[in-house]
Amino acid sequence: MADLGAALQGITVAVLGGTGPQGRGLGRRWAAAGIPLVIGSRDAARAAEAAEELAGATGGDVRGLANADAAAAADVALVAVPYDGHADLLRSLAEPLAGKVVVDCVNPLGFDKQGAYPLAVADGSAAQEAAALLPRSVVVAAFHHVSAQLLNDPETVSVDTDVMVLGEGEHREATDLVMALADAIPGMRGIYAGRLRNAAQVEALTANLIAVNRRYQAHAGVRVTGV
Repeated sequence: MADLGAALQGITVAVLGGTGPQGRGLGRRWAAAGIPLVIGSRDAARAAEAAEELAGATGGDVRGLANADAAAAADVALVAVPYDGHADLLRSLAEPLAGKVVVDCVNPLGFDKQGAYPLAVADGSAAQEAAALLPRSVVVAAFHHVSAQLLNDPETVSVDTDVMVLGEGEHREATDLVMALADAIPGMRGIYAGRLRNAAQVEALTANLIAVNRRYQAHAGVRVTGV
């Protein structure tokens, strides 16, 4: 179990879309690190089932609730839903997410026979869209490039990748908190990578990593050198 440090003491994390592979995988790692976790889903029964499974696998404190109840119960919420449901979900949760840190890891991608490609987003990026929809929350972008397969593999002890964390300069406590969430997972390191206006290229880079992984049959992540 990781040493959580002062930043994460007393913090409960909700994973909205926590029954999908990315949300479930990050939830598994945080539960294993000793972070109290709430799995959120459109279907409360599905969330409860996923939470029971994760609690059994990790020994962690994991509950499952409908998305709105999960958002209300947590201090920090990770948004891990497909982009086509992103705006509707956040619009519906503006009230329970008010005053909280919201971590957006959504990658707006399309797929065709040539592979993955980034979608144009009217607000600039999924993270900027989240900030526009949640004006009373503090939105931080992170965890875009982490392999769901590695996160969910119980044989993978260390998930060796850096996590690009983006947020506004006046919200340094929030970006530091999200970096601590990355550091809580063995092998990961949170790296501050600029303001939300720079999130589009971080989200789009996921399409390149998908191409790398397809070509080399890998689960590639990102490492920042010299830091």
